[in-house]
Amino acid sequence: MYHNDPKCPICRGADGDIELQRVQVWEDDLWRLTISLNAEVLAFAYLEPKRHIPDITALDGEEARTFGEVLARVSEALRNETDADLVYVYVFGGGIPHLHVHLAPHHAGDALNTQMIRGEVEERKLDSGATQFMSKDFPALPESAQLAIARRISHRMG
Repeated sequence: MYHNDPKCPICRGADGDIELQRVQVWEDDLWRLTISLNAEVLAFAYLEPKRHIPDITALDGEEARTFGEVLARVSEALRNETDADLVYVYVFGGGIPHLHVHLAPHHAGDALNTQMIRGEVEERKLDSGATQFMSKDFPALPESAQLAIARRISHRMG
């Protein structure tokens, strides 16, 4: 069980928002949503548990049970209020060790991009119609390695 950390600006709620340059727009008993006051896109937001949970791998309890529902609800509100094409969802490690999900309403031509890959990117059209993005600087790992880790994860998940 994680308890609030007085050194964590996210645990401090509205008092920490000042330091993080954002404002709270919604909360329930477990979650809160804030909007950045210093972002390149309109309504760049953060969804975070009120309880100090270090990262997504430690998500548990009621927060784990409600995460998907809350994420969908706040993402829909952000998309509708900004008339965005979609809302990008990012979960990064590092920085502040308190789970915070980045929500970025995206419009064509805005400051965001569709790449998560470093280096020069090559686009390949797949037979399905989807586009695969591959780094020219970081080649794909061997399929055998991907299949081996897929089997290990499948086994762990039961």
